[in-house]
Amino acid sequence: MAGTPESSVRYSVNRLTVETHSTPAEFQSRYEEAVPSLPAEHVAALVQQHAPWQEMVDLVAAAAPHGFLIYFKNDVDPVVRLAGDRASGVAYLMGNHITMERMYRYQPAVLMYAPLHTVIWGDPEGPAYFTVDKPSDQFGSFGDSRITAVGVELDQKLAALLEHLNLRVPGELLTGVS
Repeated sequence: MAGTPESSVRYSVNRLTVETHSTPAEFQSRYEEAVPSLPAEHVAALVQQHAPWQEMVDLVAAAAPHGFLIYFKNDVDPVVRLAGDRASGVAYLMGNHITMERMYRYQPAVLMYAPLHTVIWGDPEGPAYFTVDKPSDQFGSFGDSRITAVGVELDQKLAALLEHLNLRVPGELLTGVS
């Protein structure tokens, strides 16, 4: 684990937003197909059994075809409609606890950014947008090259996911640490 934590760290992050060329509902469906929900019951069973870590690795590899799982979904549409808002917005926590652990062992505070926060938003008739902060910016803020390297790997995995979803891949994801 990292040494004495800093009490204050200032850093900048690239917030990446790409147009999906579809409606929010259409893109949510594609996204949730590519990034399935965490198989929570299976994870809980492995924890209950005190299973070897490799069984968890195998479970996540089988469950996350593009390296990411959805840990939480927050569809705010029903609530904000009460205020008269028209825009659609769904926030997700998307990640992979196998990848997270590779950073956590050095600094548990990486949980601030793992899983990643993503948002699908836009006019209900379209276009929809996908927004996420650049992982290597967030994880690079810990000042540990081992954590930053995993953040860069997450940039690459995120780029591959966007490519799979037929979205434009922001150049920032292809350049490593900013």
